[in-house]
Amino acid sequence: MLSPILPNAMENTRPILQGGNGLYGRATADPIVGESSVLRSVLQEVSLVAPTDSTALILGETGTGKELIARTIYARSHRSNRPFVRVNCAAIPSSLIASELFGHEKGAFTGAVQRRLGRFESANGGTIFLDEIGELPMETQITLLRVLQEREFERVGSSHPIHVDVRIVAATNRDLQGAVSDGTFREDLFYRLNVFPIQMPALRERTEDIPLLTEYLVERFAAKAGKSFREIKKGTFELLQAYDWPGNIRELQNVIERAVILSQGDVFSVEETWIKRESSRQPVSGTRLVSTLADREREMIEAALAQSQGRIAGPLGAAARLGIPRQTLDSKIASLKISKSQFKAAK
Repeated sequence: MLSPILPNAMENTRPILQGGNGLYGRATADPIVGESSVLRSVLQEVSLVAPTDSTALILGETGTGKELIARTIYARSHRSNRPFVRVNCAAIPSSLIASELFGHEKGAFTGAVQRRLGRFESANGGTIFLDEIGELPMETQITLLRVLQEREFERVGSSHPIHVDVRIVAATNRDLQGAVSDGTFREDLFYRLNVFPIQMPALRERTEDIPLLTEYLVERFAAKAGKSFREIKKGTFELLQAYDWPGNIRELQNVIERAVILSQGDVFSVEETWIKRESSRQPVSGTRLVSTLADREREMIEAALAQSQGRIAGPLGAAARLGIPRQTLDSKIASLKISKSQFKAAK
């Protein structure tokens, strides 16, 4: 994370920090910037799931940095020297999504003039990131479920199964449980994807990170524009922290980039008229979100322990039911102060 800057109480401006560090992965040029407790909780989850091959499902509003978390999981995994393939499921027409993901044979349909490898074959040995997974059509969900269960699929127009070794990380801004209830998302696929859910906080839930994010973005966009700012105008951070950012970090990036272009001299400032002060949202405290995440995680672990009668290891143990290594589960049980003995069968 970028180091915080102390405000200059004697002036109406604040000095800009040059340099700083961040959490970088081989697959991303952007750091994860912030020091809030809610962000630290997310990064702790990332550090636990990244070394495994478990499927991760990243949840959160648009613009919260879900892809950055997916790339960090990849960069910290043992597959970091193999391909990272990103697929935006919402950007591909439903008639082409199966061919895009799983490939097709020559002559499989009109326009298929040669064999084409799909994204899953391209990602073999590495990681595939399925962004906007909630937008997959139902027929493609069935094929994806087979890939998750059996690690095999067929190209469009072929009956020959292809085996792949791919780690799946998915993301969505949709309520998948609600989509299951509505009948637009398969329940069995949801449970296969929801092995290790990671909830990304909205920017309004981590407002203490806005000064660090602002400093990082000012440096980034100033470098691109060939500018150099010595100071940030006093009151800028308070202005930015008072807004609830429905577009999250992506919206903040746009505001900062515009301000960099329009700011004159060596003082960076944001005009109050550029962002709306009114908000229809009620802010959610970081403490409450951390508590919610921990409660949900506790429920999942306790349910698995109850089903396995307190056993951790083995094919019928809680770790296998959750799809995570035994060491990871032991660590989570210890951190959540869960008593395994209460789930053991009475003799």
